[in-house]
Amino acid sequence: MDTATRAAGTAPPPRRSSLWAFRGTLSRPAQVGIGVAASVGLLLAWEAVARLGLVNSLFLPAPSTVLNAMLVMIQKQDLLWHAGVSTLRVWAAFALAAAMAIPIGILMSSYRVVGAALEPIIDFIRYLPVPALVPLSIIWFGVGEGTKLYLLWLGTFFQLVLLVADDMRRVPQEYIEIAHTLGANTRQMLRDVAFRAMLPGLVDNLRITLGWCWTYLIIAEIVAADSGIGFVIWTARRYMKTPEVMAGVVVIGVIGLVTDQLLRAAHRRAFRYL
Repeated sequence: MDTATRAAGTAPPPRRSSLWAFRGTLSRPAQVGIGVAASVGLLLAWEAVARLGLVNSLFLPAPSTVLNAMLVMIQKQDLLWHAGVSTLRVWAAFALAAAMAIPIGILMSSYRVVGAALEPIIDFIRYLPVPALVPLSIIWFGVGEGTKLYLLWLGTFFQLVLLVADDMRRVPQEYIEIAHTLGANTRQMLRDVAFRAMLPGLVDNLRITLGWCWTYLIIAEIVAADSGIGFVIWTARRYMKTPEVMAGVVVIGVIGLVTDQLLRAAHRRAFRYL
């Protein structure tokens, strides 16, 4: 107990393990190790439940059964090709949504008249359930690739544009005032000050909304599709092939996990100062 603590008449706070410290930190190897251990534990518990017959295998096949179904689908049903098609669709729709949402979101936050005009419309549309708009999308775009991209875009754009506007609003007003004092014009303030200040948060929100885009994949690929993971899952569902359905879901999860970790690593590397 140090002198200051004695003078105050209070005991020092009890030491807690850094592993359980409130808002504590963990090394990268520790995070990876805990994540792998938790995942393996979950898989073992799932395997045990399925093998012991506690749940009907029609509803919950064992992970080993799902893995075997996945290997067969890769060899005989072109699962990897379908995964590639779905990935291209998601990234195309997401790129279009981001290209539109970033400038619109910045304008909504920078100019109140733009925000006042667009926010009610965006708030209305973003609460509409995407599945309910499938019939309209077929009427507007037919049953081709355009409908699939539109549904993926629809589920992403209206969420992302508000996140971009919020990122822009979080840029400290002091930055804008200092740039204005130094003689920067509006374009310079937006490009060189505000955009750079909001960029870390923007990249993080892009990563999050990319995950949202994947959640609409099944909806997009049941519309007269003959390719994609959604098509594979929907076809297997018709014949109650639960292992194949879960194999398709697992493939989506693996693609999402790998993509998310790569984007996290790129974010840490690009914004080391955070």
